[in-house]
Amino acid sequence: MKIKKRYAIAAVLCSGLFITCQMEFMKFRKNDETQRAFLLERGQAAVIFDSIEAEGRTLHLTRSGVDGLPLVLLVHGSPGSSDAMLDYLADTNLTRQALVIAVDRPGFGYSGFGETERSLKQQARMLKPLLEKFRTGKAVLVGHSYGGPLIARMAMDFPELVDGLVIVAGSIDPALEPKYWLARPFDWWGLRWMVPPAFRVSNQEILPLKKELEGMLPLWGKITCPVTVVQGTKDDLVPAGNAGFAKKMLTNSRLVGIEMLEGGGHFIMWTEEKLIAQKILDLLAHKAETVK
Repeated sequence: MKIKKRYAIAAVLCSGLFITCQMEFMKFRKNDETQRAFLLERGQAAVIFDSIEAEGRTLHLTRSGVDGLPLVLLVHGSPGSSDAMLDYLADTNLTRQALVIAVDRPGFGYSGFGETERSLKQQARMLKPLLEKFRTGKAVLVGHSYGGPLIARMAMDFPELVDGLVIVAGSIDPALEPKYWLARPFDWWGLRWMVPPAFRVSNQEILPLKKELEGMLPLWGKITCPVTVVQGTKDDLVPAGNAGFAKKMLTNSRLVGIEMLEGGGHFIMWTEEKLIAQKILDLLAHKAETVK
């Protein structure tokens, strides 16, 4: 009887864990109506929710500003979605000077939620149609965390479409990729159900990241556009040494700016929003400083 009771308790706990993992707050996304309400409250009325077809997938995006202006493409980290960039979409100073687009990367938000794409090269190909459709004269790409190496890959593969990069706490140096001993077991079939889908996708794309970054090593010379790197010195997730790696590797970039934020952590994309927004505007105006 005691054994049956233990099985019953275990079944209830497992069911509760599974249900919790599927709840909306664990999906790291806000629907269009919630995003629109936030942006309207901040005085941003020029908002369009859109989607594009790319490489057999549908990508969801939020557009703020006016078509025809230079493009600023915001690329979130892992996990995340376009709603991580709401403060930038709401920034009327920014949207007066650029069409600002935040995209749900493959597998996150409303871009095939739960369907992982492990390849940076393939994710770059999926985002390429955004540049082809909305770039009018200039496009500055902004990537936080995992979004950093992704926008770097886009500049390597499609240099004719990328006019500037802002890499914020970007995980770009393969030698500095941390090892998470629990990551691989939680990708096993029998344990995946215990992980919320957004975290599962995040785990599955981060597992091969070191190898992906190693494959990019010979390609850094292909980046010729201006680049600004913003990095916190106290980042517990992406070591500060990634900024030094960028400085070393960006040998053919016309302009390189390295901004080290003393005491800054991993979430400087939001704690230093005004600074990041200014860095974006500086690149739009070609004001990045050269680093020798």
